[in-house]
Amino acid sequence: MGTTLQILLAVFAGLAALVHVFAFVLESIIWPKPKVWKRFGVKSQADADVLEQMAFNQGFYNLFLAIGTGIGLFLLVYGNVMGGKWVLLITLSSMVLAAAVLLLTNRKLWRAALLQGLIPLLGLACLLWAVTIRVPLMVL
Repeated sequence: MGTTLQILLAVFAGLAALVHVFAFVLESIIWPKPKVWKRFGVKSQADADVLEQMAFNQGFYNLFLAIGTGIGLFLLVYGNVMGGKWVLLITLSSMVLAAAVLLLTNRKLWRAALLQGLIPLLGLACLLWAVTIRVPLMVL
């Protein structure tokens, strides 16, 4: 049971980090392309231009969440289990809560909220389950 939880936690946390890196690329690197900003419900080039700075900033929030998740996994695997658990608890919870805010503020973006929130929610569930049943998490 413990090994399965460890693998699931690592997979879900890693996938959540990749999704947030993808969001960073969309928002901070390729935002000026109409194909990209239209995915976010932006209707015109003028609106996209106004939102570009905000999207750029938001993209970095996503990148920092991804980096934090990577750091949490690194700590978990390489010897600071308690630190890794706490970092993952914070980053995965932040991802889930941000997805909830997205859904609550714009129901039309439910797919994006689901993509950004479901994977980290599954990782968070694995983490909390492992802690609850006292599974000794990874240390190499």
